[in-house]
Amino acid sequence: MQRTAHRRRLLARPVVLSLAAAVALTATSCAKSEDDASNDSATSAAADSEQKVASPAPDAKTCTIDAYGAEKLDLKDATVGFSQSEKAANPFRIAETQSIRDEAKKRGVKLLTANAQSQFSKQISDVQDLLAKGVDLLVIAPLNSDGWDPVLQAAAAKKVPIVTIDRKINATACKDYVSFIASDFVEQGKRAADQMIEATGGKGEVAILLGAAGNNVTTERTKGFKDQLAAKAPDLKVVFEQTGDFAREKGQQVTEQLIQSKPGIKGIYAENDEMGLGAVAALKGAGKKAGDVEIVTVDGTRNAVQGIVDGWISGVIESNPRFGPLAFQTLDTFTKGEKVAQDIVIEDGAYTADNAKGDLGKAY
Repeated sequence: MQRTAHRRRLLARPVVLSLAAAVALTATSCAKSEDDASNDSATSAAADSEQKVASPAPDAKTCTIDAYGAEKLDLKDATVGFSQSEKAANPFRIAETQSIRDEAKKRGVKLLTANAQSQFSKQISDVQDLLAKGVDLLVIAPLNSDGWDPVLQAAAAKKVPIVTIDRKINATACKDYVSFIASDFVEQGKRAADQMIEATGGKGEVAILLGAAGNNVTTERTKGFKDQLAAKAPDLKVVFEQTGDFAREKGQQVTEQLIQSKPGIKGIYAENDEMGLGAVAALKGAGKKAGDVEIVTVDGTRNAVQGIVDGWISGVIESNPRFGPLAFQTLDTFTKGEKVAQDIVIEDGAYTADNAKGDLGKAY
């Protein structure tokens, strides 16, 4: 199959959600995935990959420290606890954690970190341990959206404010947590569908490699993709869905099953880059050629963008992991007694055949 030429531009579609102007700053740190070669120019270019906030809505809901029931403090004198959800082998999580560490160091803030190693029970105990160690503030990258009541109750008892990043906790904003910072995942799914429609011509059968169950990222990226296909390309049918748990190995295993059960599959939508790279490995193992099956992913890791350059991946919707500056600015603004948005949504770019080679250094 000949690859359809891509003409999509690297543009972030504005998301009409909220943030006070005071916390609309940029992130400059980057980390390389575990199997990337050393590339100083890539690190330098990543400094230009800014995490920008979408234009706030006029009716955006906000939170203050008085409304939350906590006490004002100087961030420089505080201890911040950071709970990471997934194993450090995931490039998104590597970059996310490094961004938090870099910003804490830059601001001179004491930081305590924990990694749940993709085990939800461990993440709950991790955060409880951070609270026991006396952290004044918490930044949490949740593994799951549900099951956080023990942590929320313990934090409330100690009056420790919580900011969540990337995945949402199913709880009440400005009561159980202060702000949620993330991309618009429904929009990411829609944009991935647009790239799939262009790559496939809008007809045929496609598969979805679902992210991990139990969190809003998977649910919303799936919804956006399906809704957009229904609206714009009803002849492009989703005929296979199975979770790859946001992991490369699982993505490869699921794609191997897919190739056996649906040999005529035209496209694969992987809800993160790691699963998409696993799909590439499966296709190579099955003797497929680049372009035989169109692959669209979400994240923006260096390896996935290189996959576009090499012809194996059709497009990547960015999901910027550099949360450090924005998370700490949100905490700083909040602890001073000023308003912060309850939902802080960032803009994301995209990588296609047109820009992947030139913008490879911006990937993480």
